Amino acid sequence: MLVIVDLDDTLCNTWDAGKSALLRLGLHLIRRRKFRMIKYLLFQGYRELEDVETLHRMDLEEIAEEIFRRVYGEVPREELVESLRVVDAVFFSKLRLYPDALPFLENLRGMGARLVLVTDSSSRWQRRKIDYLGIGKFLDGIIISGETGYSKLTPHNFRLALSKFPDDEVYVVGDRDDTDMSGAKAIGAVGILVRRGYFKRKGAKRADYVVRDLNEALEVIKREHELKKRAEA
Repeated sequence: MLVIVDLDDTLCNTWDAGKSALLRLGLHLIRRRKFRMIKYLLFQGYRELEDVETLHRMDLEEIAEEIFRRVYGEVPREELVESLRVVDAVFFSKLRLYPDALPFLENLRGMGARLVLVTDSSSRWQRRKIDYLGIGKFLDGIIISGETGYSKLTPHNFRLALSKFPDDEVYVVGDRDDTDMSGAKAIGAVGILVRRGYFKRKGAKRADYVVRDLNEALEVIKREHELKKRAEA
């Protein structure tokens, strides 16, 4: 059994941590009279970046630099660095595994599943999160868009995971329909969409199952696994 799992808003509360960081950044920007940026954040201008393929391979610093460039054109480096320092400190102070993440990973390991993390962003940023959260010991493989050069908007990294760990029983667990579930379809896997985080209100067009949390995702995998064993008996 191969389980391909997402990181952000699937195993950990990236969007909640991000919102706290944005709030603190907002206060920081108000003190520096950066009102155009405040307007951009309040009106969720960052949503224009959701489908920009290159952004899915960037780290926080590069994304922030791109946002500042879109709002102001050019920004002095020292101002950008100062803002990033604020965001970074708050983000990691709030970043947590969801309560169901460790039981999910532990149960899958107990079932003999191989676990591969497929995640978007830069290598430095994602590996820092993985180390901070202490989940590397559960993973047989880690595939990061910043290392492969392909984001999850294409199926490349899902195919790469399957090529590294061939199996005829494959599950993809993630929070985003147009990346995680699309990737599941591309490799013939069972797609399990977890409804939480930034994309929880987006449509579910490609998922085989839609669940509220990883406890429900685990039950789906156990049920599907049992059905497969019976069919092969």
